[in-house]
Amino acid sequence: MMITLASGSLRRRSLVGAVIAILLICLAVPSLFAADSHVVKIGVLAPITGAASADGQEFVNGARLAVQEINKAGGVLGYTFEVVPGDTMDMKPDAVLSAVNKLLSDPQVGIILTGYCSNSNFEVKNMADAGMPYIIAGYPAQTAEIISPNPDKFPTVWSYSCTFRGYETELPKVVEGWAKEGKLTLHNKSVALIASDNPYSMTIYNGLKETFAQMGWTVTLDEKVPFGEVLDWHVILGKIRSNVPDLIVNTDYLPGNGATFVQQFMENPTQSLVFIQYGPSVPEFLDLTKDQSTGVLYDYITAPLPTPRTKKIKDAYIAAYGSEPGGYGYMLYEMVYLYAGVLKQVRDPMKKLDIGKAIGRIDTELSMGRLKFDPKTHLSIAGANFIPTVFYQIWHGQRILLYPKKYSNGEFMLPPWMK
Repeated sequence: MMITLASGSLRRRSLVGAVIAILLICLAVPSLFAADSHVVKIGVLAPITGAASADGQEFVNGARLAVQEINKAGGVLGYTFEVVPGDTMDMKPDAVLSAVNKLLSDPQVGIILTGYCSNSNFEVKNMADAGMPYIIAGYPAQTAEIISPNPDKFPTVWSYSCTFRGYETELPKVVEGWAKEGKLTLHNKSVALIASDNPYSMTIYNGLKETFAQMGWTVTLDEKVPFGEVLDWHVILGKIRSNVPDLIVNTDYLPGNGATFVQQFMENPTQSLVFIQYGPSVPEFLDLTKDQSTGVLYDYITAPLPTPRTKKIKDAYIAAYGSEPGGYGYMLYEMVYLYAGVLKQVRDPMKKLDIGKAIGRIDTELSMGRLKFDPKTHLSIAGANFIPTVFYQIWHGQRILLYPKKYSNGEFMLPPWMK
C-alpha cells in the first residue's frame, strides 16, 4: 500500500514538473504560441500544375508580392499575412473540391482568392455555404448565373472581373474602325472562328459569332477543338489557307496553344489579321513566340492600364521575380490589398460575414480602372468609366495598347506578314 502511494505521489510530482516546464517555455519563447493567432492565411486557389500552370504561378506570385509588402510595412492592426496555395491542377471537379476543402478546413484562412479554379465556378456555392470571403476573377458569366437568382445568399462572394460581354461585341467594331481610318483594308468582311471546348472560350466564340453576323461579316471557318493541349493546328490552318479571311479569331485561351497556332500560321501566313484570346497577355506566350508574334492582336478586360499604380506594381514584380507580370499577377496583388483595406475597417479577420459585406461596398481606383460591384450579379461594373475592354498589338516583344484611345501608347499597324 505504501509503495502504491509513493508511486502516485511521484507521478503527480512529475506531471507538475512537466506543466511548469511547458509554462516556462511559453514565457521564454512566446512567439511559438502567440504568433500564429496574429497570422491570417490568405488562400489562393490556382492551377499550379497542369496546362494552365503559367497562370497559376501568376496567381501565387501576385498574392505573395502584396503580402510581402504589407508584412514589411507592419501588417494590418497587428496582423500579418501568409499565402497558402491550393492546387486545382487540371481544374477537374475532384481536384478543385480537394483544394477548396483543404483551404476551408484551415481555421486561420481569412479569405480565399483566385483568378479562376474551375470551368463552372461551382465552388462559389461552397464558399457561400462556409461563409468564406471569396474574390474570383475568372468566368464572370458563370458567377453571375449562380448568384443573380438570389444575391443575398452570396454575401461573401464577389467577382473582380466584370461581364465579359465586351469580348463578344467589341472586336469587330474596333477592326472596322481601323478600316474606316484607312489603316486596314477589309476585302470582304470575312472571319475564321476557332474555339476551344470550355465555357470561357465557347461563351466568347458564340458571342462573337452573333456580333459578326449582325454586322454583316461572313464566317469562312467555324471550328472547335477539345479543351487541353493542342500540338497540331495544321489541318485547321489548311482550311484557312484554302479560303483566306480578313480576320482569324482563335478563342483558345491557353498561352501554349496560342503560341503553337502562331508558329504554325507563320510557316505560310495568309493576308489576314490574327487575333488570339487572352493567351498573348501571359509572359509565356512571348517567351515561346519571340518575334513571330509581332503583329498579333488580343484584347483584355481587367487589363492593367498605363497608370502610376500599374507601373509601381510592375516594377515591384520584376524586382521580385525577374519578369513582367501577366494580368493575373496584377489581379491577385490587387485582391490582397483589397482584403487588407477591408480588414482595417472590420478589424477582426474572423468576422468573415462582415468582411464579405464590406468587400461588396468597395468603390476604388485600381490598376484596371474603377472597381465597384453590381449588387445584382456581384460582378464588377464594366464601362468606359469603370473597367474598359482594352486592345493590344504585340510588336517585337512589346505589348502596344491601341484602344481605348485615351489609354493608348501606340497606333495599330499592319502585321509584317501583310505588308
